[in-house]
Amino acid sequence: MTCKIYRQVVGEDHVILRVVGRLSGDQVDTLRSLFERESGPLTLDLRDLRLADIEAVRLLAIHESNGVKIDNCPRYIGEWIKCEREAT
Repeated sequence: MTCKIYRQVVGEDHVILRVVGRLSGDQVDTLRSLFERESGPLTLDLRDLRLADIEAVRLLAIHESNGVKIDNCPRYIGEWIKCEREAT
């Protein structure tokens, strides 16, 4: 399965990005670009994220530290994000 990213606007400016499938390689660059385009509150819904590589986890850790809310994160990815934040 490839990665799909769905964008939903809630209210006037709150954006939810839902990531489905595997997040690696070019998809990480796509997600990075989407983060850069958003100016208001942002939530990342990872309920349907099945696999992430180290580059993806590092990106998630950075943006979570910068205020992006992460919902429905698979436990192993959440622990990995935590480890990456502590390592930097």
